[in-house]
Amino acid sequence: MTEINSILKKTSSTTWEIPATYKKGMRVPAKIYGTDKLLKVLDHHVIEQITNVATLPGIQNYAYAMPDAHSGYGFPIGGVAAMDIDEGVISPGGIGFDINCGMRLVLTNLTHTDVKPKLKELVDQLYKRVPAGVGGSGFLKINNTQFKEIVEIGSKWCIENDYGWEEDLEKTEEEGSMKNANAAKISDVSIKRGIRQIGTLGSGNHYLEIQVVKPENIFDKKAAKTIGIFPNQVVIMFHCGSRGFGHQVASDYLKKFLYVMQEKYKIEILDRELACAPFNSQEGQDYFSAMKCAINMSFVNRQIILHRIREVFGQIFKNDPEKLGLSMVYDVAHNTAKIEEHNINGKNKKVIVHRKGATRAFGPGRDEIPQKYRSIGQPVIIGGSMETGSYLLLGTETSHQETFASTAHGSGRIMSRTKARRLFRGEKLFRDMLNRGIYVKSVSYSGLAEEAGEAYKDIDEVVNATVEAKISKRVTRFVPIGNVKG
Repeated sequence: MTEINSILKKTSSTTWEIPATYKKGMRVPAKIYGTDKLLKVLDHHVIEQITNVATLPGIQNYAYAMPDAHSGYGFPIGGVAAMDIDEGVISPGGIGFDINCGMRLVLTNLTHTDVKPKLKELVDQLYKRVPAGVGGSGFLKINNTQFKEIVEIGSKWCIENDYGWEEDLEKTEEEGSMKNANAAKISDVSIKRGIRQIGTLGSGNHYLEIQVVKPENIFDKKAAKTIGIFPNQVVIMFHCGSRGFGHQVASDYLKKFLYVMQEKYKIEILDRELACAPFNSQEGQDYFSAMKCAINMSFVNRQIILHRIREVFGQIFKNDPEKLGLSMVYDVAHNTAKIEEHNINGKNKKVIVHRKGATRAFGPGRDEIPQKYRSIGQPVIIGGSMETGSYLLLGTETSHQETFASTAHGSGRIMSRTKARRLFRGEKLFRDMLNRGIYVKSVSYSGLAEEAGEAYKDIDEVVNATVEAKISKRVTRFVPIGNVKG
């Protein structure tokens, strides 16, 4: 901590800066969000990574690390950077391998009293209907041509094929479709890896969770009412991404960028994991189009999972999913790059915003927000560990001014998976959670051990930091009662 304190300059109770003089080549300062408590557990590698990000061509204002930041590939997870669209670059390391890993929150009109007697049956059936784990395959049987159509169209394909409701589109970021996705820019290998994975959770920190809204955990009653949240309500939250498809898209273009960056564009970087290309170059635009395909695949993945959730709840409660109130709150993306307009030095400017393990957090009034939420701000879903709880926040006007409308995305790891497996026993964790009223169904006990609550930062502290920094606003906290893990 002493060494970190000598590098960081505290500028407020939740912001810390590293000047551009810290490292040769830095074009802008770096800014880290977090409380004193979070800084004590900050991985020192985050500092090196975020200051490397600050050297990328065309970067604007700051390189940002959110309160849940931890080391990743190239960018730290929880890293945000906006690039000038004419002079800047696009970097797969600033988006991540699991492109559009994201969260979806679904309401019900059921209470904890309604669900508790059927909880085990619900979790067991969800585990069967939503495949989890590394090799999980979905129920969709499609060919390569159909897959290409899906990744170009996005969630609208699901609605047209009776895997969702029309209102789901409005409540999905980008309405579930990044425009100008081009399947001609993706490889056959990526298609092979992704074609059987739609409707699956995957592994690692991906999950499908049944949660409860305790009365004392509603912090903004007016916003909660607007959204449709009430005391003792049961909600469903799930976290997953583009699986092997997104990973292959990122891998394909990282390899290309490593070559053209040096041989064609003569861009020098401090870390090869930040391989990039000029955004407006042919290679940059090809990757942007391919990345959009992976974003769309992930939206479709979560839409199909929602379809399966509605099936399970409908069958177990012997009622129509619409009558059970199984409507979406929102679907937010974490790992993306998007062209957005932001105010920079008093002028509105279009930039390419990289968010890696960070959530878009538009404040009230933005046209991109569904009409239902336009007066309160964009819903922000913050996933915690399976032992602790999760949050629903709202974007703020301050986030526009401070972080290119970005905020945290979850708890953030403080422990490697290897160390977690060494310290925790999955069988014991399962029993302990069951004794606390949380029923978990997991592919393996070792995978469960990797996701122990102690392997993550304190979710309450992460949210406190975003709220104190005014880049998010707290609405409610959710408590887990059932979980499907990869």
